[in-house]
Amino acid sequence: MLPDAFELVVVTPERQLLRETVVEAQIPGAGGCLGILPGHAPLMTELGIGELTCRSAAGKETVHLAVIGGFAEVLSDRVTILAEIAEPAEEIDVTRAEAAKARAEKRLAAMAPEIDWDRAAVSLQRALIRLQVARKHTVSASNP
Repeated sequence: MLPDAFELVVVTPERQLLRETVVEAQIPGAGGCLGILPGHAPLMTELGIGELTCRSAAGKETVHLAVIGGFAEVLSDRVTILAEIAEPAEEIDVTRAEAAKARAEKRLAAMAPEIDWDRAAVSLQRALIRLQVARKHTVSASNP
């Protein structure tokens, strides 16, 4: 029989961000989003830049995290996320993310040959995902 929930653990080099029993999770894989349910087939995957969401087993609360790089191990009863960077929605500095977005957009629009296009594009993607996750927290906080 398949389990009803699984343990989700999210850690970065600095700290453990989350250890919770959840009923589903959406993980930003390097090749696209992965939907994880209890009893999922085991796998290891590289993480991309994106939003990790999960729904807790205790209630209907949904957690949103900005995740940037790392790896995920998926087992039938546990998912471990080893992220290079992960930030809960409520900890994202929106002003800083907006400034980073503006800097990246300015670099990309400059069309200068000395611009590192890949680096500028990744900077823009990181800023955009942080803003996306932060906005979801702002919306959920204002609509309890």
